[in-house]
Amino acid sequence: MSGPLSHVRVLDLSRVLAAPWAGQVLADLGADVVKVERPGAGDDTRAWGPPFFEDARHGRRDAGYFLAANRGKRSITLDLDKPAGRDIARALAARSDVLLENYKVGTLARFGLGPEELRSANPRLVYCSVTGFGQSGPRSTQVAYDFLIQAMGGLMSITGERDGRPGGGPQKVGVPVVDLMTGMYAAVAVLAALTRREVSGRGEYIDMAMLDVQVAFLANQAMNYLLSGNAPRRTGNAHPNIQPQQVFACRDGEVVLVVGNDAQFAKLAEVLGRAAWARDARFATNAARVRHQDTLLPLISEALARFARSELVAKLDAAGVPCGPINSIPEAFADPQVVHRGMRVDVAGVPQVASPFRFAASPVAYDRPPPRLGEHSSEILRELGMGEAEIERLRAEGVL
Repeated sequence: MSGPLSHVRVLDLSRVLAAPWAGQVLADLGADVVKVERPGAGDDTRAWGPPFFEDARHGRRDAGYFLAANRGKRSITLDLDKPAGRDIARALAARSDVLLENYKVGTLARFGLGPEELRSANPRLVYCSVTGFGQSGPRSTQVAYDFLIQAMGGLMSITGERDGRPGGGPQKVGVPVVDLMTGMYAAVAVLAALTRREVSGRGEYIDMAMLDVQVAFLANQAMNYLLSGNAPRRTGNAHPNIQPQQVFACRDGEVVLVVGNDAQFAKLAEVLGRAAWARDARFATNAARVRHQDTLLPLISEALARFARSELVAKLDAAGVPCGPINSIPEAFADPQVVHRGMRVDVAGVPQVASPFRFAASPVAYDRPPPRLGEHSSEILRELGMGEAEIERLRAEGVL
């Protein structure tokens, strides 16, 4: 491994998506991430298909969901209900820099694998717990999934077409965005703790909650509420603070128009042959356009309807006004910019979406595909000093 974290060891005791996503981020950055899974079953997401990636030669059948979040890791199976399994987990934690886990609050402490016990044995350990609601509070013991947190955290109330319009009503985002953002926040917190450790010499305990993350990334919509006292509402594809930003129909298809400032609006008006719009007091500034959007948007719709989509996109690109087609996922992967940036990679025959990290001196290396269940159990145990006879005994006893 040659990434910027090639000196870091991570023990990943997590499953499903939020914390495993953090582990994959660290693995992409070069960390040696050891994923602990249940014997015989593994991470829940291995079975969350179809579709499945099947490799009969290696006895593999894993869902795309698992493959999306576990690249670059090594897999060991351990039954933590057995004392020997817990002993191995402690030994792995003792030689790790980071531990990721998303068990129910208190579960690992009952196993003797809580932060106090493990950080007492390894004071430099950065221990990160990821849960739905955090380690404290009235909901701390409750189970949570992304969909539930999108609802409880306010995101669905501002996502979807507005009430009274066709298709109106709350919607979840098309990817499990709370899981993904929680994973990213967890990775950032881990990196901050590792950096602080260089000064203090000691590790850290991180309490990462999905609901906290969801509320935090309400971002401008949260501030809209805090400043006005008014609950933001669903506006479909329209931006609540900037106009015009909307889906518009051309002669042969739809485009997204994203005008970000007054200068871009003036250029749009000129391309559309409506230069006077930029001098109209109702439209000259963004604040005015937001107030008068019910007047402005039908005018823009009428003007755009006479263009072919490719013609409009070309003209607006040349004028510096952001505009583009609504691509399907296959179309997104076929986009020349996405192809140029190498966002699809194959790792040992397993298709993957590339990491967005781009380092000049230590690029991301795609050397290790998502692991088969228990693929590295023997290898990892040998690194702990175990011999083959002991490993086979553990396997026979159902520990592995």
